[in-house]
Amino acid sequence: MPLSISLAMHLPEFILFASDATIVGLWGGLFLLIAVLALAGDWLRARRKDVDRVGCMPWTPIFLACAMIGVGLMVVAVKGWIAG
Repeated sequence: MPLSISLAMHLPEFILFASDATIVGLWGGLFLLIAVLALAGDWLRARRKDVDRVGCMPWTPIFLACAMIGVGLMVVAVKGWIAG
C-alpha cells in the first residue's frame, strides 16, 4: 500500500474531509501557537535572574515570523470560510 494511502486511512474524518480553508486555518492556528510560545520564551528570557546566562534562541524574530505567517494564513482561511 502506498504511503499516502496509509497515512490518509489514519487521519480523523474531520481532517480527511476538511475544506482547503479549514486546513489553512489549522496551519495558521499552529503558527499562532508557536508565536505565543516564542513570546513566552522571550518574556522568560527578559526576566531571568542571572543576566550572564544568555540563551541561544532568537525569540523575538521567531515570534514575529510565526505571528505574521499565522495571521496571514488565518486571514486567508476566514476569507475562504466567508466565501463558502
